[in-house]
Amino acid sequence: MSSTRKRLKQGLVQVYFGRGKGKTTAAIGQGVRATGHGFKVYMIQFMKGNYKYGEIETIKNIPNFELKQFGSPDLIAEPCEFDIKEGKKALNFAEKIIKSDEYDIVILDEIGVAISMNVIPVEPVLDLIKIKPNQVELILTGGPKMHPKIKELADLVTEMRMIKHYYSSKGITARYGIEF
Repeated sequence: MSSTRKRLKQGLVQVYFGRGKGKTTAAIGQGVRATGHGFKVYMIQFMKGNYKYGEIETIKNIPNFELKQFGSPDLIAEPCEFDIKEGKKALNFAEKIIKSDEYDIVILDEIGVAISMNVIPVEPVLDLIKIKPNQVELILTGGPKMHPKIKELADLVTEMRMIKHYYSSKGITARYGIEF
């Protein structure tokens, strides 16, 4: 690691969860902002394996912003053995990336969903928060819920609250280029 590389003075823990839209988008936006200032970002997506979300193609073209997906490309109702194995692989990979101290921001996307669906246990995630180097910002996103112990350890907790959504009010389904 170069001694002239910009580093955060203090990395904190951010959490985005809730029923509202924009959790992953907020995390990516933070990552894009950081790369514009010369920081390095790694995003690990839990439960989003090999699906071609629009943001994936863009991130591939952003210098210093890396991404790896784990899990099934399909939405799951109940986790199977494959999902649990992928969750464990994602956790192990996240630990390696966080401990490397090579990245300034590490995003664990959909980790809250992985916990709530019992794809991964909460304890190793709490350990990741506790072992992160001081200069690493850790961003965790999730679905409608985030484990209370994670919220307790976090420095910033944002709940995205849906007031109105065209899914339910107009029967409009997920749109290409907007939701995926």
